[in-house]
Amino acid sequence: MSTVEIIREWDADTFHRRVIELEAEGYVARLESYQIIPEMNPETGEITHLRLIEMVLLDPEAPKAGPAGSK
Repeated sequence: MSTVEIIREWDADTFHRRVIELEAEGYVARLESYQIIPEMNPETGEITHLRLIEMVLLDPEAPKAGPAGSK
């Protein structure tokens, strides 16, 4: 079993800081889940971007795959 954290941040620096913090704790980014979603404030016309990624903490007790062909 694995644990999944979803990071959603409007600020790029905060987003990257949270990703680095989780990586330091052993999480791995699911790169296929990475998205940047543009949003526009209808009152001001200002465009902002929501950054989103899934981070997975694999089960530490699961067997780790070795190099191909290893026994």
